[in-house]
Amino acid sequence: MKEANVYDVVWPSGKSTVSGAKLAKRLDTLEGKVVAELWDWVFKGDIMCEAFEEELPKRYPGIKLISWREFGEIHGPHEKEVLAALPQKLKEFGVEAVICGVGC
Repeated sequence: MKEANVYDVVWPSGKSTVSGAKLAKRLDTLEGKVVAELWDWVFKGDIMCEAFEEELPKRYPGIKLISWREFGEIHGPHEKEVLAALPQKLKEFGVEAVICGVGC
């Protein structure tokens, strides 16, 4: 009887040396919360945000949605300036959560 060949197995990726980042605590509910909409203006985010604006208040009374129009395009020729201003704008609006639409 012929012996089977034995091969060493090598994983093609290196060993991971990065541990995951600690995530922020999730909200228990969106009821009564201030939620910002961000969009990169790539694929139908305006239509999706319109749906969120119509449906989320039905499910979460008192939710306040801050339109993507308040923040500007988060991807494009002015993205550096828009993203630099984003933390202050979120603070000014009292934002507690963000819906971020990024299309490909």
